[in-house]
Amino acid sequence: MKFIAAPLRLSSASPTFESDFAARLHWSADQDAAIEKRVADILADVRQRGDAAVLEYTARFDALQAPTLQALELTQAELKAAFDAIPAAQREALQAAAARVRSYHEAQKKACGESWSYRDADGSLLGQKVTPLDRVGIYVPGGKAAYPSSVLMNAIPAHVAGVGEIIMVVPTPGGEKNPLVLAAAYVAGVTRAFTIGGAQAVAALAYGTQTVPKVDKITGPGNAYVASAKKHVFGTVGIDMIAGPSEILVLADGSTPADWVAMDLFSQAEHDELAQSILLCP
Repeated sequence: MKFIAAPLRLSSASPTFESDFAARLHWSADQDAAIEKRVADILADVRQRGDAAVLEYTARFDALQAPTLQALELTQAELKAAFDAIPAAQREALQAAAARVRSYHEAQKKACGESWSYRDADGSLLGQKVTPLDRVGIYVPGGKAAYPSSVLMNAIPAHVAGVGEIIMVVPTPGGEKNPLVLAAAYVAGVTRAFTIGGAQAVAALAYGTQTVPKVDKITGPGNAYVASAKKHVFGTVGIDMIAGPSEILVLADGSTPADWVAMDLFSQAEHDELAQSILLCP
């Protein structure tokens, strides 16, 4: 299947430029309110019914039927098998990326993430105590595209910090599992992984179900429903941030290689239909 991009071209010399550009950036408050309401209902349902609610939403939104939530858990053997099955070049790329991510966060931890203390002149003990969380959940997008990088960039910092358990959730519409995501989970040392997504997966991590353990913090990007769900559960659990929809603005003066500019624009445009990739150039 071949996709051809058809970007909207606007000229600042046009008398309607301001209104045309504003229309391009417009986000409907009504749509936002509808998402908030739907997400609140899903969260409440999962909190009350646990596994049963997650299974129903997974069947409805991901067309993935399963008799139990245990059937949607990926085993460590499956993760290793995915790693072993991908081409050698991809295995090497994942391992190289993992090593770079780990090196950065080890330096970060050494610089500002260690405990320290001292006694002042009157003998008072002052300082900072850094304690790793017991369990974190990482959300990995898996609907319209797959992001093994999200696995590495969320799981490895948790490992470096000393987190005890890392629970990954990733949607697999129609039961289609991306081998690179599974392989990345193996490389990153994910403790447990479930093929669930959306607001229902965030709810399962935040509140816990009969099968999915409750976590202390949820990290990772997702669509508008995932972002809304993370906002709702903040306080019950910690979150990293409310991410999305993605956006990028590239300023180009004509001296930058066109393929570099295109890849920067695609890096955000690939996330979903609501992403904004804007190029300003002469």
